[in-house]
Amino acid sequence: MYHYEKISSSEALQLIRYAIQEVEKKKASIAIAVSGPEGELIAFVIMDGVKPTSSQLARNKAYTAAMSRTETSQLGERMRTKDNPAFWGDDRITGFGGGIPIIQNDKVIGGLGISGLPEADDISLAKEAIKKVFGN
Repeated sequence: MYHYEKISSSEALQLIRYAIQEVEKKKASIAIAVSGPEGELIAFVIMDGVKPTSSQLARNKAYTAAMSRTETSQLGERMRTKDNPAFWGDDRITGFGGGIPIIQNDKVIGGLGISGLPEADDISLAKEAIKKVFGN
């Protein structure tokens, strides 16, 4: 039997609570998604006032970060220079920044996706949330 480590629903909610608390200080809105290492959605929140496109992007960012085991912004750089994502056969893959893999003990246990802020802010908030909850 094969066992793997996966983010818990409690940890996913902690990530969401932290991100919402921080973005409310800026009087902004986000969509935030947390997936397991296989890309399946564990938790998802759309704050009031967030743009409709941010909802799908947050889910795709979490999915992409978990499945590719890399930050979505790094994947986006690769897409812009040499790889056409259409050839990957997965329409949920995105190269927009704000998707960060959640890594514990050198294993990806999930993905976090934030959308609704400027891209650099999505990235930094996602990294801050992971650091706050997991300490790395």
